[in-house]
Amino acid sequence: MRYFLDIIVPVPIEQNYTYECVANDFLVIEVGSRVIVQFGKTKYYTGIVVNKHHFLPEVHKPKMIEQILDEKPIVNEIQLKFWKWIANYYLSTLGEVYRNVMPSSLKLESETKLLRNPDFDDAESNNLADNEFMIYEALSVQSALTIKEVSEIISRKNPLPTIKSLIEKGVISPFEEIRDKYKPKLINFVKLTAEMEVEANLQEVFTGLSRAKKQVELLMKFISLKAQTQKPVTVTELLNSIGTSRPILNSLVDKGVLEVYNQEISRLKDVEGEIEEQKVLSEDQEKSFQHIKENFKNKDVVLFHGVTSSGKTEIYVKLIQEQLDLGKQVLFLVPEIALTTQLINRLVKFFGDKIGVYHSKFNPNERVEIWNTVNENVGKHQIILGPRSSLFLPFSNLGLIIVDEEHESSYKQHDPAPRYHARDMAIVLSHYHKAKVLLGSATPSLESVYNVQQKKYGYVVLNKRFGGIQMPHIEIADIQKDNRQKLMHKHFGERLFLEIEETLRAKKQVILFQNRRGFSPVVECETCGETPECPNCDVSLTFHSHSNLLRCHYCGHSMPMIKQCKSCGSPRLNTKGLGTEQIENEVEELFPDAIVARLDLDTTRKKYAYQEIIHKFETKEIDILIGTQMISKGLDFDNVALVGILNADNMLNFPDFRAHEKAYQLMAQVAGRSGRRGDRGKVIIQTYNPFHQIVQQVSSNSFNAMAKEQLQERKNYYYPPFYRLIKLTLKHRDRNMVDNVSQHVAESVRNIKGAIVLGPEYPSIARVRNLYNKNIIIKIKNDKDIEPSKKYIKQVFNHFHEIKAFRSVRFVIDVDPV
Repeated sequence: MRYFLDIIVPVPIEQNYTYECVANDFLVIEVGSRVIVQFGKTKYYTGIVVNKHHFLPEVHKPKMIEQILDEKPIVNEIQLKFWKWIANYYLSTLGEVYRNVMPSSLKLESETKLLRNPDFDDAESNNLADNEFMIYEALSVQSALTIKEVSEIISRKNPLPTIKSLIEKGVISPFEEIRDKYKPKLINFVKLTAEMEVEANLQEVFTGLSRAKKQVELLMKFISLKAQTQKPVTVTELLNSIGTSRPILNSLVDKGVLEVYNQEISRLKDVEGEIEEQKVLSEDQEKSFQHIKENFKNKDVVLFHGVTSSGKTEIYVKLIQEQLDLGKQVLFLVPEIALTTQLINRLVKFFGDKIGVYHSKFNPNERVEIWNTVNENVGKHQIILGPRSSLFLPFSNLGLIIVDEEHESSYKQHDPAPRYHARDMAIVLSHYHKAKVLLGSATPSLESVYNVQQKKYGYVVLNKRFGGIQMPHIEIADIQKDNRQKLMHKHFGERLFLEIEETLRAKKQVILFQNRRGFSPVVECETCGETPECPNCDVSLTFHSHSNLLRCHYCGHSMPMIKQCKSCGSPRLNTKGLGTEQIENEVEELFPDAIVARLDLDTTRKKYAYQEIIHKFETKEIDILIGTQMISKGLDFDNVALVGILNADNMLNFPDFRAHEKAYQLMAQVAGRSGRRGDRGKVIIQTYNPFHQIVQQVSSNSFNAMAKEQLQERKNYYYPPFYRLIKLTLKHRDRNMVDNVSQHVAESVRNIKGAIVLGPEYPSIARVRNLYNKNIIIKIKNDKDIEPSKKYIKQVFNHFHEIKAFRSVRFVIDVDPV
C-alpha cells in the first residue's frame, strides 16, 4: 500500500498537489500540519496537508515529501473550509489564500544561492566578461551568494543573464537553501550552580574570592536581585546593575559559582496593572444591550446603529464578557491599526492578558507567537483585536465577532488576492463556528441597511450620546463667500479661524480634517503650465515639504523638489491643492503658540508612531491635531471642542457611485470626535457648495434621509446592494495590447445571461507602475445565482491565458469591489 498527501502549495495554481510519504510519516502527519515539499525542478516550499489517502494520482508522478515541520496542526479544519470558501467566492486559488493569510515566518521557502565550482580552472577567468569576473572574484571571498547580492555587486536590477552565462561556462553552480524565518526569542539568565545552592559551599566561595573584589560585588548583587524580585535574573540586568563587564561574570561561571542558561520568552508584552470592574451601563445602553441579546435569539447577524459617543464600546465589553464566561473566543475587528491603540488601552483594563492584538505593524516573529497562542487556546488571548488579517487566525471556538465601524472601506483587501471584504467574511466565518456577529457603526453601510430592510439582519439603534451630552452643533461655512469678501486666512475661512482662536483660549483641543496627505498634490510652472509627473504613472507628483521631495502616492517614486521648470527653465513654480503638511505649516504660522501634530501615513510609518501621537493628544500635549481619514475612525478624546473639515467638496466630487455615501460617513464620523465629554462640541464644514444635499444632511444628522435617497439612486442605476459587481482589470505595458485583449474579453463576458457589462474603459489614472489598466464592470442582479457567471468568467480568463500572444497580460478579478 502506498501513502499519499494532498497539499496546498503557496503558488497560484487551481488544484492541490499530491505527494507521497512513507508509512510511518503517514501515521504521524495530521491534516493542517506543515511539510517541506519540492515544487518544480529546484524550488522548495512549505505546504499544508489537506487530505490523506491511498489513491495514486493519474496526471503526475508524485514526489516524496522532504520534511515534517509540525507535531500538531497549525491550521485547523474550520480554517481550511474557510479558505476554500474564500478562494471559490473571490475567484482566487487556495495557494493564494494560504500565501497571503499565513504569517511569513511560518512559510519556509528555499532561496537560490550560487556556489563557486571547484573544478573551474582559474586560468580561464581571464576570458570572463567584467560583470562575470566581479561575481567570480566575490565568490573567492564568500562561500555563497544570493541573487540579490549578485544584483548589488554588478549594479543591475536583472542579474539573471549574467548568472545564466556563468552557469553555462561552468564557473558557478546554483543550489536551494531552505531558510527558517521564525526564530524564538532567547534570553540569557543567570543562576547559582546546584553546588552553590548549599550555603556552606557559597560561604567558602566568598572566602576564596576575598581578593577578587569585582567578582564578590557581582555575586552579592546577584543574590540581592534574586531576593528582591523573586524572578530569574537576566545577564543584562545583572551586568547593568553594577556597571561591570562580561569577563567578570565569565570568571564566576568558570569557577562553577554561577551558571548562564538560555530560556525562550514571548515577544508579546505582559499586561501590567490590576483588572478594573466593568462600568455600569446607562439606561439607554442597558436597553440596547438587552435588545441585541434578544435579536441574537433569532438572527445570527445584528446591525448596531449607535451615534458617535453613545458608548458602544461599553456594550461590546458586556457582550464579550458573556462569551468568555461560556469559554468562547471573541474576535474584535477594527478597520485601522490606529484604532487598536485606544481600544486595547480601554479593553485591557477589563480583560487583562485575555486580550491580544494582531496586525501588520508587528514583526513576523511576533505574529507567529500570537498565531500559536490562539491555536493552543489555553486562556491567554481569548479575545483578539485587530484589522482584517485577524480573521485568519486559527480560532477553534469562536462565540462572537464584533465588526466595529463596519461601514469602512478599509475592510476590503485590494492586493494581493484574495480580494475579500472582512465584514462579509466575518459573517461567513461565524457560520462555521455557529457564532454571532455584531456590526457596529454610527453611519452603517447601505448594504447593511438594505439587509436590515430585507430582514436578514437584526437591528438595534442607540440614538443618544452617553451622559446626556448633545450631538455637536454643525455649521456650514461658505468659503466662496469668504474668498469674495477677502476674509480668508490662507485656507481657513473667517468662522473656522475665529473658532480655533476661541477654542485655544478656552484650553480645549482642535481636530482639523483634510483627506489628502503631503503638502500639495500639484506643482505648476507659472510660465508654461508644466507640472512634474511620475515617470511610471499617469499622475502628478505630490510635494512633501518636510522631506523636500516630490513623491508619487501610487508607485512610491520620489525625486528632490525642483528649483526650476524642467520644460522652460523658469524658477516661477507654484503649488496648487491642499495636503495635511500645508495645513500644518499654515496652522503653525496662524497660531504660533499652539502645539501642532499631524496624523497621516507619513507620520505613522514607525511601529509605535500611532500610539505616541494619540497618547500625546489624549494627555493634552497637543493642541491641534491635523489628519486624514485616520482621525475619523472611532477615536475617543475627552477635550476636543472643535472639529474643522477644510474642504468637503473633494469628497463629494469623487467619480464613484459610493462617493456621496462615503462623504456623509467621513464627515459625520469626523464630526463625532467633537464634544464627547462636558460641553456641546462644534463642527465647521468648509465648502464652496453649502447647499449640497449631502452637506445639509450631515449638518442635520439626517442619516436615514441620506440612506433612503442613495438607495433609490442605486436601484435606479443598477448598483449594489440591488446588483452585484465584478470588476475585471487587464494590465500590460503595451497600451495597444490592453486595448485589444480587453475588447475581446468584454465581448466574451457579454454572453453572460442577464448581466449588464460596462466597458472596457480606462480609469481616471490609466497607467500605474508602467502598466496600463483597463476595467470591465459586470453587473448581476442580486436575486440571481452568481456562481454560473463567475464560473464562466474564470473560463474566459483561462481561455485567454492559453493563447500565447495574450499570456503576458495580467488579469485581475475583483468580486464586490468597493
